[in-house]
Amino acid sequence: MCDDKSKTGAPDRDRINVNEDYELRGWSKKLGVTPEQLKKAVQNVGTSADAVRKHLGK
Repeated sequence: MCDDKSKTGAPDRDRINVNEDYELRGWSKKLGVTPEQLKKAVQNVGTSADAVRKHLGK
């Protein structure tokens, strides 16, 4: 999800920014976890969406 709506692209879609409320809600819903679980996963493995999916077993 993109911070600047006018600048979209693959690199931004591959990262999770838990500091933006709309991204936290969106990724939490997409991955089927609570925002707290998502924050913990990002803290453990970084912002890569693929790494977070693997960590969460998704």
